[in-house]
Amino acid sequence: MNAPLPATTTALDFTPAVGDLAFTPLQRELLAQAHALGRDRFAARAAQWDQEASFPFANYEDLRDAGFLRLCVPTSHGGLGADYATYMMVAAEIGRFCGATALTWNMHICSTMWTGVLADGIPMTDAQRAEHAARRELHFQRIVDDGAIYAQPFSEGTAAAAGRAPFGTTAKKVDGGWLINGRKIWASLSGAADYYGILCTEDKGDDLPDARDTLYISVPASSEGFSISGEWDPMGMRGTVSRNLAFKDVFVSDAEQLMPRGIYFKGAQTWPAMFFTLSPTYLGLANAAYDFTVSYLRGEVPGEPPVKRRQYPTKQIAVAQMRIQLENMKSIFARAIGEAKPNPSKDEKLRLYAAHYSVMEGANDIARLAIRTCGGQSMMKHLPLERLYRDSRCGALMLPWTAELILDRMGRETLYEAGEKDA
Repeated sequence: MNAPLPATTTALDFTPAVGDLAFTPLQRELLAQAHALGRDRFAARAAQWDQEASFPFANYEDLRDAGFLRLCVPTSHGGLGADYATYMMVAAEIGRFCGATALTWNMHICSTMWTGVLADGIPMTDAQRAEHAARRELHFQRIVDDGAIYAQPFSEGTAAAAGRAPFGTTAKKVDGGWLINGRKIWASLSGAADYYGILCTEDKGDDLPDARDTLYISVPASSEGFSISGEWDPMGMRGTVSRNLAFKDVFVSDAEQLMPRGIYFKGAQTWPAMFFTLSPTYLGLANAAYDFTVSYLRGEVPGEPPVKRRQYPTKQIAVAQMRIQLENMKSIFARAIGEAKPNPSKDEKLRLYAAHYSVMEGANDIARLAIRTCGGQSMMKHLPLERLYRDSRCGALMLPWTAELILDRMGRETLYEAGEKDA
């Protein structure tokens, strides 16, 4: 077992993707390590994963060696003990160098964060708490001792992933465990994960599925009846390898439950910030597009002719516009992760929605402006901007909080108090 990273007071020699905040010693240490990994290893490989639409296995070896697979595992279980805000900061830094790595790493980290620090803030009975404590020990141990990777497939092509319907994938209680049946689409880490933490509806045999009966269960990749299928050739985020999963009478033991019965639904109501964790990847991409534009206009892009283009007023104005939008995104993002907690106030929840929308749409706005400002050369595949543009466009489309759903939620929750209806 690797020891936790030491806490230091060393000043950072770069501005993190989240901005220059009042970081704790552990946050500074983790950010410095993430930045070095991204700069020295992930950035150079990003084009390969995009071109091949292949999973970034080499990056995951680096994440494993750095202890980052156990980032949010509590220190009492051998992890680094990062809290919610710390993870969000580190994820943005990784997203700055490889969007596909950051986005898939989010799925793995959430498997530990939801069962760890977030679950600690979800109401449970004493019996449920004891059950959860015993079972998460197994999952944490797999990650800490074996370097296991967990995926977190949501989507089924229905309203379930948005929280508006029960999941079609079902789990039926049998002796010693559960029988899983159903399918998932857009399942990131397909073929790369050791375990798939799926959301499914408990089959109680009454043909009345209920979202309150959502179960969060881990399915080992080696399970009989589990299969992966489908082609993978998307526009962006190609390295996530998000293919289709099928479950046909897949048996998993009771120990594979990642949360006790009924607790996921409570968690979704208690911790809305649990669905904000896709956004740091896109804040990182926005930083990357801005960083490249500045370097390009200054004639400082490695391998490119040292031609300066900064003298044109139109270029200067565009960079100013990009910086203004980026600073706005960083500010609301930092406010939102600082406020993340169980049972936020109405204003805090609306601000969380606003932060998610601002980052997901803003990343593509900045990438679009970067391409227009850098000109035709920026469309070439050997430069990162066209990839950043394609990857950034994917953010607003991602469930459970697409840009459209966020606008719908914000408008409805602003104009209606809980329980209010029109006559």
